[in-house]
Amino acid sequence: MADVRDRDRPQPHQLQVHPQHGRYEGGMKGTLIGDRGGGGPSATKVLAVMASLPVGGSLLALAGFTLLMTVVGLAITTPLFILFSPVLVPAAVVVGLAVTGFLTSGAFGLTALSSLSWVLRYIRQARGTSTLMHDPLDATKRRMQDMAGYAGQKTKEMGQQIQSKAGAQEGRT
Repeated sequence: MADVRDRDRPQPHQLQVHPQHGRYEGGMKGTLIGDRGGGGPSATKVLAVMASLPVGGSLLALAGFTLLMTVVGLAITTPLFILFSPVLVPAAVVVGLAVTGFLTSGAFGLTALSSLSWVLRYIRQARGTSTLMHDPLDATKRRMQDMAGYAGQKTKEMGQQIQSKAGAQEGRT
């Protein structure tokens, strides 16, 4: 029952095509004439154009005014830059070098801190996990004792297994 209802619903992987009636007029002709076919622009389109003309015109005027003021400002300040360039250029160089120095100092400081952190972490790990760095002879002795104890335990277990098998065979005969 659920399959019949779900069959008519559009699935996300299906593409639905709705054919358009009418033909393409091309370019601005279809926009100006509208969908009605030929009677001229609709009232909403006329109102939209009438509303956008003052907004577009004022924005264009504002852009022109901004360009004019930029040119006037550049014309006034260019002689000042030329006149004060013996002071401004060295000042800009000094400021640039100071900023570069502060950034380099910070980078070196971070590098030093991370290096020290790494060294401290390495030393802590070496102390806590391995005694080979302090006394290699004691560590070797401990390892040999552990291996000897392990071998002795295994030998004892094997001997018990052999005895139990031998006892089981004597009981059969």
